[in-house]
Amino acid sequence: MTKSAQTSGTLDILKQAIMLERRGYAFYKKVADEAKDPVVQSFFNDLAKEEVSHITLLSAQFKAYNNTGSFKIDLFDSKEESQVSDAVLNKEMQKKISAAGFEASAISAAIAMEQRAVDLYSKQAGVATDPEEKKVYAWLAAFEREHLNSLMAIDRALLDDVWEDNHFWPF
Repeated sequence: MTKSAQTSGTLDILKQAIMLERRGYAFYKKVADEAKDPVVQSFFNDLAKEEVSHITLLSAQFKAYNNTGSFKIDLFDSKEESQVSDAVLNKEMQKKISAAGFEASAISAAIAMEQRAVDLYSKQAGVATDPEEKKVYAWLAAFEREHLNSLMAIDRALLDDVWEDNHFWPF
């Protein structure tokens, strides 16, 4: 692959990543605005805030790569972790989300979005030859995986609640 093709491919991946994060932000912000309960609003607002930090990071990396042909590792804190997962398994919040309601549907949609992000970042971390690029994408994949795991935990809890409430258990 020529240097020009590699640069173009890397910039295309960054553009795609920025768009994923922007869509995530818009989606989470909309859900937060539509949610009735303050606890649920806070959860989705926290997800939206983290997407903004990813947009900022990816935009800075795009600019750095476009100008210098390399990623800049000092543009982010590789030890930073998602703050969302700490609050997710909160029973109070889970009770606020009706299994058949708007927020539960949003959880399902968010799972699909986060899975796409994890897949994109994991793949790019695996194929990147630039060590700094590899670190950025590995960090983003881990961060988005935390979001994904948190959302999946809520989804599982909602499913269990539906089964429990409707006495679907066979025993």
